[in-house]
Amino acid sequence: MPARAAGERVHRVSVVTPVYRGERTLPELFAEIAALTSPHVTPDGHTWQVVEWLLVYDNGPDGSADVIADLAATDEVVRPVWLSRNYGQHPATLAGMASSSGDWVVTLDEDGQHDPRDIATFLDAALRDDAQLVYAAPTNRAPHGVARNALSRSAKWVFTTFLASGATPTFESYRLISGELARSVAAYAGAGVYLDVALGWVVGRVTTARVALRAESDRPSGYSLRTLMSHFWRLVISSGTRSLRVVSGLGAIFAVGGIGYATWLVLNSALGRATPAGWTSTMVVVLVSTGVILFSLGVIAEYVGVAVNMAMGRPPYLIVSDPKDGPLGRRPGPR
Repeated sequence: MPARAAGERVHRVSVVTPVYRGERTLPELFAEIAALTSPHVTPDGHTWQVVEWLLVYDNGPDGSADVIADLAATDEVVRPVWLSRNYGQHPATLAGMASSSGDWVVTLDEDGQHDPRDIATFLDAALRDDAQLVYAAPTNRAPHGVARNALSRSAKWVFTTFLASGATPTFESYRLISGELARSVAAYAGAGVYLDVALGWVVGRVTTARVALRAESDRPSGYSLRTLMSHFWRLVISSGTRSLRVVSGLGAIFAVGGIGYATWLVLNSALGRATPAGWTSTMVVVLVSTGVILFSLGVIAEYVGVAVNMAMGRPPYLIVSDPKDGPLGRRPGPR
């Protein structure tokens, strides 16, 4: 490892971890993070250290809150961020980013598949490529089931092919972001926004860092098929108006197809040819067209819903004090 250059700045890193089911995994992850709180040198010779670990409690079903409170009492590098209710991974990540203070913000999952030591690789990639955002580029297959990996790849392909504008990196939850941009995005992102889409609105240069993903712990996953589909739908709605253009394109295709079919029937009749009874084909056209119309209305309704939520002031997250220290808490106060 190269020696630290004299007088070189120390890059201060804030690590943000949304916590939903972290009761089993956080203690081991804490040991890895704590080992990085002193100055370290990257392979390219840049000095860095973790200055805070923001654990964003997203009101999960296990005892994560107690573990977070115990870790915070053990080491001041641990900074709990308490949310008023369960908001989901992306809003919880935004809450942690908004509460950070480092030169760089690293978002890292609670399940142990991300190695904190790879932060050095991220930092080298950012400084080498003059990038404000660095995504993990896994060198191995994600430690999930075959079905989940296939759905994830399909969703990313749909987004990059039909919805994204310009070059879009492979989205990963392990990323390094310029601290200034991270806090700015957390300040303006509205309810329902997909974090990576919001970052793409302001980031000028994106790069990747090749890292190996570790196996997940044996804790139950917080992602069901419904949750994953909700993530994908949020990605679609956050991508701007391109999905509405897709809907308009579908409408145009069906309109042209209908006109072409009607022209064919008129020509057949004018030429004295027999016109098919058409019950089956009529029902197929009606059912398909109705499905497209309902799908289109659903997409438009989602956009209207997002706009209404923002107009009514619905927050993407709400940070509160430790619930156990408030009027509903169980900790005895001074007498």
